[in-house]
Amino acid sequence: MGVIAWILIGLFAGLIAKALMPGKDPGGVIITILLGIGGGLLGGWLGKVVFGVDSIDGFFDLSTWIAAIVGSVIILAAYRLITGNKPRRHA
Repeated sequence: MGVIAWILIGLFAGLIAKALMPGKDPGGVIITILLGIGGGLLGGWLGKVVFGVDSIDGFFDLSTWIAAIVGSVIILAAYRLITGNKPRRHA
């Protein structure tokens, strides 16, 4: 897959992850794309290590999308655990 395909998968996987885990998160489209790309990489690695399959085969392959979405949800959950729900102070 090319760079454009990774960006598109990243955008959609990040958007789906944020829809599955609604809440207030900083960042716009760029952060969403990076979340999805990182999720795709994490999901592909987990699929290979845990299940022994090459889960990132092609843009239109269902396993590619599932891996990217699951990885994105994991990254978003980890981000929320690390940052917590800290109230902002207004000065």
